[in-house]
Amino acid sequence: MRLGVLDVGSNTVHLLVVDAHPGARPLPAYSHKTELRLAELLDGEGAISEPGVERLIDTVREALEVAGDKGAEDVLPFATSAVREAANAEDVLRRVAERTGVELTVLSGEEEARLTFLAARRWFGWSAGKLLVLDIGGGSLEVAYGIDEEPDRAVSLPLGAGRLTSSWLPGDPPGVEDVRALRRYVRAQIARTVSDFSRLGQPDRVVATSKTFRQLARIAGAARSGEGLYVQRTLGRKPLEEWVPRLAAMPVEQRAALPGVSAGRAPQLLAGALVAEGVMDLFGVDELEICPWALREGIILRRLDHLP
Repeated sequence: MRLGVLDVGSNTVHLLVVDAHPGARPLPAYSHKTELRLAELLDGEGAISEPGVERLIDTVREALEVAGDKGAEDVLPFATSAVREAANAEDVLRRVAERTGVELTVLSGEEEARLTFLAARRWFGWSAGKLLVLDIGGGSLEVAYGIDEEPDRAVSLPLGAGRLTSSWLPGDPPGVEDVRALRRYVRAQIARTVSDFSRLGQPDRVVATSKTFRQLARIAGAARSGEGLYVQRTLGRKPLEEWVPRLAAMPVEQRAALPGVSAGRAPQLLAGALVAEGVMDLFGVDELEICPWALREGIILRRLDHLP
């Protein structure tokens, strides 16, 4: 069957259309993205602004039309931290449903982490042993650990690249003290969770998902996306540590010229790098492997598991 997954995230609204069947890997058929940046469309009270709500409604309606044009039999719509944490979340969800017919399922941060973990487990298989899975989104950082398809521990922290950029890094390039202050904040937040995971033992494999990790791996020398899904891509802590001060000194325009970095994501790349560096350092990770599957694939796999 052909399914659509509609992901209303902090940075983008992404429709992924896949051909999916129980017992088979989902095959991507079409991808449609709109850079909405909901995390930046908040008013002074933390609510999504009226123009932001209207843009969201228009974007969801457009995505539905695309899904229909591409033959999707069903669409699985969900929203993450930008909607989840908005002061007017209930009103936004009601208006989207009334105007588009789409009832967005709002995932908790822990659910995000668990579904992303499921996707990574299916990608790497049982032979990967105990997995530590990291994901940096626009609004949050997810960390999950386990040996089965359900992680033993899963947490979500307010350390998304978009959120941190808008709150902590106003300059272009940002000021040295702003970068230092953000680095301290990021590490303090991550450090609160380390002991909970360390009690579970060392992972056999550390993997990362998300656009942020993929871009950081690419600028650190990993294979470009055109070389295919099955090429192993890694990110080492040492190369990342060398890149952080370089990114901090670059204006956004210069970051956007780096290999694999899109113009839309370039402003957030430094904040994402600080989170990646902090979580790798505090969790004692020297190198991690990039996983092509993430939250959207986890949603699809969970749906397929419940089909007759």
